[in-house]
Amino acid sequence: MSCCGPSRRTLLGAMASAALLSALPASRVTAQSVSPVATDLEVVTVTDQSVVLTWTTVAADESGRLVPVPSDAEVRLGAADSVRGPVPVFADPERTPFHYAEIGGLEPGRRYRFEAWSQGARATPALSLTTLTPGTPETTGEFTTLLPPPGRLLRTIALANDVHYGETVSGLVVGGFPPGFRQLAGLPPYPEVMLDALLDDLRAREVDRLVVAGDLTSEATPEESRGVRARLDTWGALGTDYLVTRGNHDRPHVGYQGCTHLGEHRDCWGDNFLPPQQLVEHEVGGLRLLGVDTSELDGSGGRIDRPQFDRLAEVLRADPDRPTLVFGHHPVTRESGLTNTAGPGFVLNGPDSAELQHDYERAPGVFLHHSGHTHRNRRTRPDANIAVEFLEVAAVKEYPGGYSLLRVYEGGYMVNFYKTRAESARRWSSTTRGEYFGLLPDYTFGTFADRNHVVLRDFSGLS
Repeated sequence: MSCCGPSRRTLLGAMASAALLSALPASRVTAQSVSPVATDLEVVTVTDQSVVLTWTTVAADESGRLVPVPSDAEVRLGAADSVRGPVPVFADPERTPFHYAEIGGLEPGRRYRFEAWSQGARATPALSLTTLTPGTPETTGEFTTLLPPPGRLLRTIALANDVHYGETVSGLVVGGFPPGFRQLAGLPPYPEVMLDALLDDLRAREVDRLVVAGDLTSEATPEESRGVRARLDTWGALGTDYLVTRGNHDRPHVGYQGCTHLGEHRDCWGDNFLPPQQLVEHEVGGLRLLGVDTSELDGSGGRIDRPQFDRLAEVLRADPDRPTLVFGHHPVTRESGLTNTAGPGFVLNGPDSAELQHDYERAPGVFLHHSGHTHRNRRTRPDANIAVEFLEVAAVKEYPGGYSLLRVYEGGYMVNFYKTRAESARRWSSTTRGEYFGLLPDYTFGTFADRNHVVLRDFSGLS
């Protein structure tokens, strides 16, 4: 999907991903006499009591190309079994091209009918299989709120990853391919925009702990490592309020100065956070959080060194039934290896994956393994007979630009993915929809069930 030329292919591409054009200078983003088109509708988040919708408004500029334009926003909502149609429940007084509507006060387990409107145009989904597949909320105009697990809400943990602090071009895979995206001149670097938006969101949502599963930096330089640490420290204390583990981008590099020597490598990230291959151990109200460093010294694949493996096994063996969340950068399962764009060599290597899942067989308290690296929302099947959810969470730094909340109840947990809300973050998220020639949403957004689901388990012993 190209941004250049007025062909039919370009028109469809622009409607499917207005993001490709959202980085144009402000002087080009001017609505003409034609009515705006409301597109890119996504039902992002559905909890037991709320829903989050996003969409974009575009119109033709003086050359006939579709560009984002500010407009109003309205959401109409009603119970699907009501004889009345949806009624207005949300109106945004601030005009923007990048709309974010969160509606609360809904009833658990109830089906609702909805419509999103901007300036007389009803929002429709982009030309993306993720949202155009029959039966999705975007195609039916309906969603059903989740039924929360029984019992009290005990803890809320934010799951995040892939900040890439210091990165300047988003969407590159190999060299300069495919074409990447840069922040507009004069605006703050996009990793800083997206990380700040994340932290602002978490402050508003009363999160108990933040877990960041790797790739905090772009290249683990001294400046990047210090910078991302300083920003995270504005939210809380490392090891208490937020926990981190290392990703492949955070690995020790050759050629840096003034950092800890590891042979010819220099570990600037480790000087600000943790030494290589060190297990993170934390407990809150009886819930155990374990962070595994899966980074290699060189390369993008994943591994776990023997001393860390032994420590992990020792911790699990000492209390195998304790409810445990594990997080690490690289996904674990064979399904993840076969379905990510880079292939099996991109995830945790086979022998380490098998051993890790074998450890989980002997520790039934492990209920969820959170990873990043693939920049997508996806749940994959374990390779062993274990009741562990393997959850990949989309990147903070680019579309869809957000994090997941893990809400732990006495009788189970609920997972919900949220996009970050700041205006600058919504603009950048919309821009980077255009990555991978406009195909990024099909890869990273995930299904409704990947983003929003409930699992029943007994957590009654937690406080």
